[in-house]
Amino acid sequence: MNQIVIERVETNPIIAAVQNEGDVENAIISDVTTIFLLCADIFNVKMLVDKIKDANKSVLIHIDFLEGIGKDAKAIDYIIQVIKPDGVISTKSSHIKLAKEKGMFTIQRFFLIDNKSYDMTIKSVKSIQPDMIEIMPGVMPGVIRRITRQLSTPVIAGGLISSKQDIVEALKAGALGASTGKKELWEL
Repeated sequence: MNQIVIERVETNPIIAAVQNEGDVENAIISDVTTIFLLCADIFNVKMLVDKIKDANKSVLIHIDFLEGIGKDAKAIDYIIQVIKPDGVISTKSSHIKLAKEKGMFTIQRFFLIDNKSYDMTIKSVKSIQPDMIEIMPGVMPGVIRRITRQLSTPVIAGGLISSKQDIVEALKAGALGASTGKKELWEL
């Protein structure tokens, strides 16, 4: 399963970052092959994941934004065994480590605001070894180029991606894909 997510991003590097339930249908009918679910709760998450998977698209849940479900080991077990997404996203190393130990595809999200956060990102990725990382904001081609040279982990550019040019620059800099909530870009 883990390789499928990477292959789908390689096939179409634009990732729909769905921020409200109403946009799930738009993401499903778009050309994207991968959807980051940034909005869900205990009542709708299973239905949304099933709907996206039924459309033959990969779905990854941002567990930090998942409402009504705890963030401990049992919650991660529940997500894996009952909800069954293709993977999870989190900013928290402990969540990524737990999910990875249980065989789940993982994307760790990092906010790069200075050299210290950059250095901590490198250290964390080498220690935790997520399957992918998402760098935010994604409109930093120089930083993306630098981090992809230092790490073999595939990189997703996310945050503030608002134009085709932003996506092109992130991909040229070495990102495998770019996640965006801007629906017009899901059709590129």
